[in-house]
Amino acid sequence: MPLYEIETAGHIVITWAETEEIAREKLVEAFPEEEVVRLTKRPRDSWVISKSIMGLTETSKPCEVARDCLMEAHGDKLGAIRLYMKKTGADMEKSRRAIESNMVMGW
Repeated sequence: MPLYEIETAGHIVITWAETEEIAREKLVEAFPEEEVVRLTKRPRDSWVISKSIMGLTETSKPCEVARDCLMEAHGDKLGAIRLYMKKTGADMEKSRRAIESNMVMGW
């Protein structure tokens, strides 16, 4: 089954679907308020995110504060970063890393 990458203003969704139309339907189910910015059929049937490129180490563990911020912001990365900064007092770079690393871990 083909793998599709669907980008919206706030998310990048990776999903398997038989057709492009079914991939769009899956996005609407998950994020009904989002509009598709880009939809790409991936050339392979798997998706890889390099943890080292994102600055993650083997000892990285989920952060409950970052996960709560992502949930409160409904998955909006910038909103979650702002919430994390407000809750923890961390600077922008530390907050961005905390939020992005937890997004990769499947919050």
